[in-house]
Amino acid sequence: MASTEFGEDGDSRGGMWVLEQRIDQPMDEEAEKLKNMYREKKFSTLLLLRLAYQSLGVVYGDLGTSPLYVFYNTFPHGIDNQEDVIGALSLIIYSLTLVPLVKYVLIVLRANDNGQGGTLALYSLLCRHANIRTIPNQHRTDEELTTYSRSTIREKSFAAKTKRWLEEQPYIKDIILILALVGTCMVIGDGILTPAISVLSAVGGIKVNHADLSNEVVVLVAVVILVGLFSMQHYGTDRVGWLFAPVVLLWFLLIGGIGIFNICKYDSSVLKAFSPLYIYRYLKRGGRDGWTSLGGILLSITGTEALFADLAHFPVSSVQIAFTLLVFPCLLLAYSGQAAYLMHNLNHSNDAFYRSIPDKIYWPVFVVATAAAIVASQATISATFSIIKQANAHGCFPRIKVVHTSKKFLGQIYIPDINWILMILCIAVTAGFKNQSQIGNAYGTAVVLVMLVTTLLMILIMILVWRCHWILVVVFTGLSLIVECTYFSAVLFKVDQGGWAPLAIAGAFLLIMYVWHYGTVKRYEFEMHSKVSMAWILGLGPSLGLVRVPGIGLVYTELASGVPHIFSHFITNLPAIHSVVVFVCVKYLPVYTVPEDERFLVKRIGPKNFHMFRCVARYGYKDLHKKDEDFEKKLFHNLFVFVKLESMMEGCSDSDDYSLYEQQTERSREGLLVNNNAITSSTNMDPTVSSLDSIVSVTSPSHLNATVRSSGHVSNQTEVDEVEFLNSCRDAGVVHILGNTVVRASRDSRFYKKIAVDYIYAFLRKICRENSVIFNVPHESLLNVGQVFYV
Repeated sequence: MASTEFGEDGDSRGGMWVLEQRIDQPMDEEAEKLKNMYREKKFSTLLLLRLAYQSLGVVYGDLGTSPLYVFYNTFPHGIDNQEDVIGALSLIIYSLTLVPLVKYVLIVLRANDNGQGGTLALYSLLCRHANIRTIPNQHRTDEELTTYSRSTIREKSFAAKTKRWLEEQPYIKDIILILALVGTCMVIGDGILTPAISVLSAVGGIKVNHADLSNEVVVLVAVVILVGLFSMQHYGTDRVGWLFAPVVLLWFLLIGGIGIFNICKYDSSVLKAFSPLYIYRYLKRGGRDGWTSLGGILLSITGTEALFADLAHFPVSSVQIAFTLLVFPCLLLAYSGQAAYLMHNLNHSNDAFYRSIPDKIYWPVFVVATAAAIVASQATISATFSIIKQANAHGCFPRIKVVHTSKKFLGQIYIPDINWILMILCIAVTAGFKNQSQIGNAYGTAVVLVMLVTTLLMILIMILVWRCHWILVVVFTGLSLIVECTYFSAVLFKVDQGGWAPLAIAGAFLLIMYVWHYGTVKRYEFEMHSKVSMAWILGLGPSLGLVRVPGIGLVYTELASGVPHIFSHFITNLPAIHSVVVFVCVKYLPVYTVPEDERFLVKRIGPKNFHMFRCVARYGYKDLHKKDEDFEKKLFHNLFVFVKLESMMEGCSDSDDYSLYEQQTERSREGLLVNNNAITSSTNMDPTVSSLDSIVSVTSPSHLNATVRSSGHVSNQTEVDEVEFLNSCRDAGVVHILGNTVVRASRDSRFYKKIAVDYIYAFLRKICRENSVIFNVPHESLLNVGQVFYV
């Protein structure tokens, strides 16, 4: 299916008509049906249970391995009395209830972006409901994508007022972006700290039965496992992924069963911890030490953010079923069992988990614990790759090599450069801190900051997307901030005891991401402000003032409308240009994916005998451009289809004598007119269309008519002729013309701006991948055009 519409090329200084075509784009009613079907997809009970089982290995590995180290980090110096055990258990119970269960499983998971979770997915969802993107490269046609789902906001509602306020305040857009980036950086920190603490805690079980082993040996074994884990990443998880779910299922059943055994064997009175009264007594009795111990309690809910970030392709209901029916009960039993054991062994808090295991099953549990720690680490590393890919799509991370590791699942990717950086930092944390306590302090800091970011973004989601009543927003925000700010105040006391590590890591990544985004925005603004007037192109005539040589020139640009400055720079410095010129724009949208049949937009620029076109290739943040190995082939296929459809549309007209000026006059009178049947499409008109006066001010109507008539009537060139012409040009050769725009700070800039632009941004551009590599351009067909601009 194909639909066509007349529209302007987006250049307010011109007045050129183009025919815009969306290949295989469903009509409005069909698109709406598809969206509704996607949103209202139903799953059978059996399928939901199967998906719930599969989600265990991907979503809950991190949260499930927390019992390995929670009591050790809560009581690093031992336990004074039994009441402290009851108080700590009560805090763990209510932390698991309020944060993972109530906040995330019941509320936050519903804020997914078509199945995608994480802070950047929330940011994308907000970008679709309010114009808060800092790179304004969206077009009205992007909103017609079947995956571009958003709700309608009533004009005078609180959501509409909030939307206007966000869009009118430029600094608010930057604040929201920085919030999303902070959350992203903390998730990256999780990708470093989770493998460190999980593997080190699991391997630490060796010392329980071999007390003569030194801590250095345990650290060495953990480092060897970590090196092996990161070295195997390039194989992906497709081959061994089927093992993840059974390993995590077995792990939950084991810790739940051991918990029941310990409750029955040691002390069932620990179940009185379900009374919140013991929380008050614990904090009152412990004073400052009790308050700072909350940093250890916080580790019981680590992996909660990963629960949201790793949502991936699992429906929300399946993740909710897995948590409520298996994960939550088993975790409560595991912690209660450890508490029952500690009631009679107060001096065993350092290795409570392994000491509470019955002797007969000790080594099988040790093996399963190590396997579960590896699965948890793998899930976090994969989530880190995914979120960096999202940041790259939003223009917030340097261009990097992204490799698909699975032919079945597009979400499984591998980023070599990031993998080795994570490995080095993870080994440095493991070998540098050497004990779980300091790594736990660092881990807690990263976790609580991600939760705070999610809460702040959820406020806007509830207002703009869900349009909740302000009372519900206040209740959610108040309860979330009370819990999370309490934990945050506790981890602040431990910044000097390891808590500085995630702050330093996140600070470094935040600097990189923000500086890169700043440079990207400035480059786009330069392109926008210096794009070429269509009147100037028309004034050059069909030959563009140059020799038109056989072949096709693909000019890559970041602009989705208008003629880029690189083109004028090119033709003013070289004496020839190709017979056919196609401006190619590859842009990412705030959607998780763009369907293949909706990916390309094709337009004509200028009269037919100019042979100039525009092709916009649109991607979502989960799509991978490298996957389109036949990108050039698809581009030309869409171009040929466009030419055929354009010819068919012209064949419907009763008159072949429409000039540009006459067409513009007709449009200003009647909206959109194609032949005597009066096919109107006023809903698709761009509100920024130039008026007749603006065209006259650039070039007179008589000159426009003369330009077109000198090149022949529209009907003089048939569809077959132009398709054959394009084919012959393609056979003659295709050249890829890329702009190499260098950004530099102006002389009067402040010193920090010069450092950011001239050194940090310049260094990142130097070490990142070239556009030619990202676009898979053959080296012999590449032509770079350099230009410099100052900010």
